[in-house]
Amino acid sequence: MADPSSYRPRPGEIPDSPGVYRFRDEHRRVIYVGKAKSLRQRLANYFQDLANLHPRTRTMVTTAASVEWTVVSTEVEALQLEYSWIKEYDPRFNVKYRDDKSYPYLAVTMNEEFPRVQVMRGHKKKGVRYFGPYGHAWAIRDTVDLLLRVFPVRTCSAGVFKNAARTGRPCLLGYIDKCSAPCVGRITAEDHRELAEEFCDFMAGRTGTYLRRLEQQMMEAAEEMEYERAARLRDDIEALKKAMEKNAVVLADATDADLIAVAEDELEAAVQIFHVRGGRVRGQRGWVTDKVEEVTTGALVEHALQQLYGEETGDAVPKEVLVPALPEPVEPVQEWLTGRRGSNVSLRIPQRGDKKALMETVQRNAQQALALHKTKRASDLTTRSRALEEIADALDLDSAPLRIECYDISHLQGDDVVASMVVFEDGLQRKSEYRRFQIKGFAGQDDVRSMHEVITRRFRRYLAEKEKTGEWADGEDTPTDGEGTPTDGGTALIDGDALGTSLKDDDGRPKKFAYPPQLVVVDGGQPQVAAARRALDELGIDDIAVCGLAKRLEEVWVPGDDDPVVLPRTSEGLYLLQRVRDEAHRFAITYQRTRRAKRFRASPLDEVPGLGDTRKQALIKHFGSVKKLRSATIEQIQEVPGIGRKTAETIAAALARAVPAAPAVNTATGEIIEDEEPDTTGGSSGEPATAGAPDGRRGQDT
Repeated sequence: MADPSSYRPRPGEIPDSPGVYRFRDEHRRVIYVGKAKSLRQRLANYFQDLANLHPRTRTMVTTAASVEWTVVSTEVEALQLEYSWIKEYDPRFNVKYRDDKSYPYLAVTMNEEFPRVQVMRGHKKKGVRYFGPYGHAWAIRDTVDLLLRVFPVRTCSAGVFKNAARTGRPCLLGYIDKCSAPCVGRITAEDHRELAEEFCDFMAGRTGTYLRRLEQQMMEAAEEMEYERAARLRDDIEALKKAMEKNAVVLADATDADLIAVAEDELEAAVQIFHVRGGRVRGQRGWVTDKVEEVTTGALVEHALQQLYGEETGDAVPKEVLVPALPEPVEPVQEWLTGRRGSNVSLRIPQRGDKKALMETVQRNAQQALALHKTKRASDLTTRSRALEEIADALDLDSAPLRIECYDISHLQGDDVVASMVVFEDGLQRKSEYRRFQIKGFAGQDDVRSMHEVITRRFRRYLAEKEKTGEWADGEDTPTDGEGTPTDGGTALIDGDALGTSLKDDDGRPKKFAYPPQLVVVDGGQPQVAAARRALDELGIDDIAVCGLAKRLEEVWVPGDDDPVVLPRTSEGLYLLQRVRDEAHRFAITYQRTRRAKRFRASPLDEVPGLGDTRKQALIKHFGSVKKLRSATIEQIQEVPGIGRKTAETIAAALARAVPAAPAVNTATGEIIEDEEPDTTGGSSGEPATAGAPDGRRGQDT
């Protein structure tokens, strides 16, 4: 590990001008490339106290052994040079997007004497017109099959073309009029090129003029009583419209634009791009990247723009690029894009209307792509096994933690404090084992105390279930008589089957808290970890490991240590702990929001048996409020559609029993609300995850 001070440039040696810099390691390999408006100010940030640097930046400067720079005249030149060097050196600490697959394009080889329509992948070639990218090659073939009826352009390979020219016989497409057969001279090279250009114009979105021209020709043929020609033109129009329907209209003003969205977490980011031409989505693509360096959303957008347009020119760069965040500064990037296109390019964040709505769709696609990427990695058995082994090594466990439980606390300014418990077994989610807790041991906001309460309640239940099954610690035997019957009221364990049966309820379902984890993970740092360990110690449990994952720097804290365990950024173990923590956080927030909404929506009508939401809304709409409904007579209640006399009597009786409480005010919104009804399920309920449990069963942590 190098000391940055050993290669720090002397004062005044770094110029105060735009440029690009490169960090090299001891083997002279470039490990990082960056650009700056002022090289002096930017490089000075890397040579400050290491404790003030982000962990990833600290790793980079301690890995490097030298730094060099190149001065340029403008920030645009710096952007271009940075892109060139990243492509050339492939530095390990730069953000590098990787395609999750090779996307196919619809290509027209305008650089050939007889242009050919085909599917192409990989690097783009000069003189070839590209449309897309498409999600699947079959989507291109379906589109081409429809368009060949109107634009019979050559689609055959060079070998087939030469063979047809030699024999004087066209291929099958030539016989069924889906190819103009330039191979046998049915059409000249000039006319075939014009046909290919019309095909490209249609694919580029200039469809209206061509359709109107065909419709005019169809009407003229019908007037001249050339009905066969008119019918063919009619079928051509239908084929073109069907091809257009494959790309839905998303922007009514026929805009040409690219929309870029980014979904990210601490270690990875997913980018999704929608290519809109003529108001229609013509292509979609996406990348996933490791966030090797500390980078903002604007910087991720800048890297995505470099990746997208670094080798594009002309119309391949659209007039408008919509992004979720602007690079800082934005002017050089916009000027660079304008230079690539050859005309002005608008780079902005959509604020309203159809473009903002479409950006939200692209954002959802980016989030799904990131989740799918993580799911694919998590589903790989080898990856999961390696992750569990890395966790065991980092925490000095005796064996891999096959069952991991994670806990998180959620509240809104101290109200509706809840906790979540999620379970991962063998690195995969076990949603049927999820549990939810209400914090009722005290009032107010105290995450540490809440964590202590939840851990205590969960493992007190575990000890109770353990006692019921007859599991005795330290090898103690259950006192039995000669036939194996317990003499003290306990449960005798005869063999494995007896144990398996004892861990299940009468209906065969596993008991709610019967299985202990090998590792407890808490969302938080030292205080939360200490609280969880103290709760286990108070219960006499010493065979369950505890750790915490702090969000800010993704550090792993263990009880009793002043310094965290820092897992490598590429560690599968860290990724698994992150996923467990994020799932607990999601589950806790969902439950907290549900309880808060339920508290605000509580109504005396909820207590009326058989009264559904539709009739509740009808009652409130008719009377205006519950207060007015309470003062109504049975006959007046019967006036509401769908309410008979028996139901009206039940409603009146229920409202008479429900004594209105003094109005309370929600301090967050200023809204007047009714007090919540008393909880009759017990003060320490731990509800299971009904959303995650397939059988929807409910459990209580009493």
